[in-house]
Amino acid sequence: MPIRHSIIHQIDKKPDGSPAVLHVSGTELAESQATENLLHDLNVAYNAKTGKAWGFFHAKSGAFPFSGWLQAYIEGGDFIEFSRNAIEHLTKLMEESNLSVGGHVLFAHYQQGMTEYLVVALLQHSEGLTVNADLSVTPSKHLDFGNINLAARINISEWCNNPKSRQYISYLKGSKGRKATDYFRDFIGCQEGVDGPGETRTLLKAFSDFVESEDLGEESAREKMNTLVNYSMAQAKLGEPITLEELSELLDEDQPKSFYDFIKTNDYGISATLPPDKKTLNKFRRFTGRAEGLSISFEARLLGDKIAFDEAGGTLTLRNLPTQLTDQLKRGSA
Repeated sequence: MPIRHSIIHQIDKKPDGSPAVLHVSGTELAESQATENLLHDLNVAYNAKTGKAWGFFHAKSGAFPFSGWLQAYIEGGDFIEFSRNAIEHLTKLMEESNLSVGGHVLFAHYQQGMTEYLVVALLQHSEGLTVNADLSVTPSKHLDFGNINLAARINISEWCNNPKSRQYISYLKGSKGRKATDYFRDFIGCQEGVDGPGETRTLLKAFSDFVESEDLGEESAREKMNTLVNYSMAQAKLGEPITLEELSELLDEDQPKSFYDFIKTNDYGISATLPPDKKTLNKFRRFTGRAEGLSISFEARLLGDKIAFDEAGGTLTLRNLPTQLTDQLKRGSA
């Protein structure tokens, strides 16, 4: 993961309402294993976060200047100057929103594969202990990657090469309240362009329809479902989108276009690439169980809808039974 440029500034903001104090760095982070580890750990933590939103830049304006500064840098400008303009703007928005969350702000421009990214993240510290060489114990601080709540990642390559894209920016939302999310989103100058959970739900609905239309057996349907979920979860872990053509090829090597063509023919209205939503995917997993001649298997998304679970009574209530099963039950009880 080559790092082209990276820098850390600090916004010192106390919860007592006093003005924020900005500490601007004049030098970039040195190329080192520590810097690579920092970016790697941040990306792992960011990819693991749920509740992301995906979008694209507002038109460049005085209210949303970030994209203009970024474009000037990409076209040959100075990275430190870009980051200084951005951190001053972030500090101003933080003051106006009267929020007390300060911290160290990382700007990193890096390349992963053939794709260039810019990540901006507000980093917090947590207190810990360390054992010294003389076996004494002293307090220490370390970056708390599990407590990242304000961060965004911009796919620079897609932004530059695909101006019609509406999902080249991802950002965290919701965990610190809407007000915090809004000021950070406004700092980036991003508007939401793709509904990640909605797109993922539509993809799963299309898959269920596809399985039904193909009249697949239970085992084959389960294998394809596991392929879909595993691929989508792997993409989420990498911070990459689901690509419908790639997914279609994985679902059926003999007919690699069958699922892709099914989606396009039936006009589900989802993008050729879409951001995976982990919460939605987890709900699509199956519950299974066998005991004393009874075999039960159903998708987790049906729980609470077509299937009700009474934990106290240890019972399942099924609604809208398949016609084939209903006919069998009628014949069996006759």
